[in-house]
Amino acid sequence: MPMPIPRQQAPALRVPTVSGSTFELSSDKPERLSLVGFYRGLHCPICATYLKELERLTPAFAERGVSTIAISSDDATRAQAMAEKIGASQLRIGYGLPLEVARNWGLYLSSGRGKTSIGIEEPALFSEPGVFLVRPDHSIYYLSVQSMPFVRPSFAEMLGALDFVIKNDYPARGEYTGAV
Repeated sequence: MPMPIPRQQAPALRVPTVSGSTFELSSDKPERLSLVGFYRGLHCPICATYLKELERLTPAFAERGVSTIAISSDDATRAQAMAEKIGASQLRIGYGLPLEVARNWGLYLSSGRGKTSIGIEEPALFSEPGVFLVRPDHSIYYLSVQSMPFVRPSFAEMLGALDFVIKNDYPARGEYTGAV
């Protein structure tokens, strides 16, 4: 499985959104960064809590020149249900992420195991979480992928880190791919 590398171009990404528009990373033009949060789907109660926090903090990200979107491989109905569940009014919600594209982003895939603790059926296959910050030139600045739904990056901590990054013009790290 190829893993995206900081300072290299992000994989292509184009998905419909619950608002009826299409999100295409190559057309997203934030002042500083696009925050792309991949989530497991409606079946995941941890995702709902996590996305509620991103919805709450989306204005603070916007103040720092960062656009936000949360994307899953769910269909339109399930994505709309998640948007309603988290009260999404500012956070864009994308859906229909092809699993091949999820793999291009370095996301882990899981097989469904029936109903979750909240009684919602898991899809046959779905991607695990990941958070990416992508520069307007479409190079990856930051990435974090998980193989489990637990222990994700804190959006509040990320805001503090962004203040440091902006003030100090801090470079993307983790870019070295040469011999060791």
